[in-house]
Amino acid sequence: MSGPDADLGDRSDTSRAVAFSDAIFAIIITLLVLDLRVPDVPPGHLLSGLLGQWPSYVAYLASYSYVAVVWLNHKAAFNRIQQTDRGLHWVNLLVLFSTALLPFPTAVVSHALQEHDNADQRVAVAFYALIGAVLCATWLAFYHYLAKNPDLLKNQAKSGFFHVERFRALAGVVLYVLAGLVGYLVAPLIGLAIFLLLPVFYAITSSGLYHSPVTRRITHHHPPPR
Repeated sequence: MSGPDADLGDRSDTSRAVAFSDAIFAIIITLLVLDLRVPDVPPGHLLSGLLGQWPSYVAYLASYSYVAVVWLNHKAAFNRIQQTDRGLHWVNLLVLFSTALLPFPTAVVSHALQEHDNADQRVAVAFYALIGAVLCATWLAFYHYLAKNPDLLKNQAKSGFFHVERFRALAGVVLYVLAGLVGYLVAPLIGLAIFLLLPVFYAITSSGLYHSPVTRRITHHHPPPR
């Protein structure tokens, strides 16, 4: 039996969801740094050993940056949310699930690049790209759910927020897939370079995208669904 009281019982403020999410992000970042280890080298070869681990540093930087912009996106989204319901909790958990996968492909890429096997490097870069695309797809689901449930939002939420964010999420899916294809078919290091550049784009646009002329034209011609 359902009714207004049942609906109210299914809703709450955002404090617990935000606190739980922040804790997950902190754990993910901690797991990322665990892949950085002291090199196992004989005495007198520490410098060469540290330099030889450059793939670990690059992979860590790419994934740390990715988690950082995910956290920024998460913060920006929840600043516009007034209440959570069961469905929003589930899509939020889906975002956290995919983000928590990042330490695994990060370690895979780091190991493959240090082993100098081209076939494994191609597979590792493609695998990382797959996880990156999946993460962007979960954000697409997250924003789609909010667009379909505008009553969860604060009144001052920007009118073009969902269209722009869904566009960014979809662009991420496409770009990570392309990076994986380039890394697999052309050169793994090119794919890795793209992984480093993508978080830069998302970091720049996480707060300022709405003020750009391009975004204003997009939101003007494509108003959000009601």
